[in-house]
Amino acid sequence: MKKVLKNVSFVFLLFKMCIIFGQEMSAQKRILIDVGHGGKDSGAIGVNGIQEKDIVMNIANAILKLNNKLNKPLDIYLTRYNDTLISLSDRTKLAKTLKVDLFVSLHCNHSDNPNARGVEVYVADSQSNYLDDSTWFAYQLQEEFKKELGFESRGVKFSNFQVLLETIDYCPAVLFELGFLSSDDEAKYFSKKEKHNYIALAIFVSINK
Repeated sequence: MKKVLKNVSFVFLLFKMCIIFGQEMSAQKRILIDVGHGGKDSGAIGVNGIQEKDIVMNIANAILKLNNKLNKPLDIYLTRYNDTLISLSDRTKLAKTLKVDLFVSLHCNHSDNPNARGVEVYVADSQSNYLDDSTWFAYQLQEEFKKELGFESRGVKFSNFQVLLETIDYCPAVLFELGFLSSDDEAKYFSKKEKHNYIALAIFVSINK
């Protein structure tokens, strides 16, 4: 049976914002949001024509807006701020140069199976001092999306994506597949720009946790 994504109201948005805004951060953390694809690399294309590169850019910008409303904003950077293709190695070099405390790579999924749906969070399949923290954060992300937004969870997985392998020795790092653009209902969900704010908030709440 098809599981319907939650129609989240602004009550959820306001409630979560109040929790975050009321928090005092003892030490500001530096976060790098890796905005997947860009430029000539559109990434996955949805059944309704939406493009992965645009969705993750919108969500990343929404995260920045949420952060700017904090009394003490986190130190958040993006790997790209417009429709530009940045190489994978340059993305990870930026993480090392900035000496970030957390690296989050945002993507959307695609499958030949139109029934594939849900979120996946990847951690590097490699031993490091940050493996436990990366895995913990990955579980926080998938649980937040499952509980608050109604996305199915496909679990936390381990894979050696380049951006993970090249950052895991420097900071906790995850690659987040937000959902399947090849799924009719998930593609329809992502096509509504107001939903990007809810997704951004779920990610931002997890970062603050």
